[in-house]
Amino acid sequence: MRFRDRAILVTGGSRGIGAAIATAFATEGGLVVVNYRENAAAAEAVAERCRALGGQALTVAADVTDPAAVAGLAAQITEEVGRLDAIVNNAFAPYRFDPDHRVRFRDVPWEAYQRQFDGAVRATYTVVQALLPLMTRRSGAAIVNLASDLVARPSIPYHDYTTAKAALIGFSRNLAAELGPIGVRVNCVAPGLVYPTDASRDTPEEVREALIAQTPLRRLATPEDVAGPVLFLAGEESRFVTGQVLTVDGGLVMA
Repeated sequence: MRFRDRAILVTGGSRGIGAAIATAFATEGGLVVVNYRENAAAAEAVAERCRALGGQALTVAADVTDPAAVAGLAAQITEEVGRLDAIVNNAFAPYRFDPDHRVRFRDVPWEAYQRQFDGAVRATYTVVQALLPLMTRRSGAAIVNLASDLVARPSIPYHDYTTAKAALIGFSRNLAAELGPIGVRVNCVAPGLVYPTDASRDTPEEVREALIAQTPLRRLATPEDVAGPVLFLAGEESRFVTGQVLTVDGGLVMA
């Protein structure tokens, strides 16, 4: 039970990768705060699975790009939990990995970039700003931000999404440099295409098969494949690791 007596916030925890991460922490005894924006029923279903697996769970609604909503999230965690040992910034602006219908650069409006920056960087900034005082009450806190292997290998040019994830990696490394002296570690997990999720459901089968053929482990990641590395970076085993990007894509990208 690696996370017994430890509290973890998972943003965007009501489905997909976030749900897999939340339940993985619960399996290891964690108290998981399942953040969601709109779907209360889905978030509560994840919380119920967390409890059934032996963990504790609390659901909290908040748009993580909204400072007022995040202030409310922080207040609720402080009041009902009283501690926070890890944050997993998993929420992001809605996106569809559909190469056949992606917008080419000449037609991408700046607003599309801004939407993805808000979902990736602004959300992480807002959450960490609000919750850092609570995190530093106990030693050994960790922040894990979900990036993308597309930053290292833009096999399909999803311009706005990938640029925002690249900015998130830069943000994370600066945060790691500043927060290291006070004992807070900051790392990124960079998955490849994860299937099935809402974002990947429009990716054509032939594109998925082409990626599989180029991947040494010969398959795509599942949400559960991403959860394990997140737990590693949030846990004691990685206590001397900060400012790093852990790529989780079956060897498609080799740094």
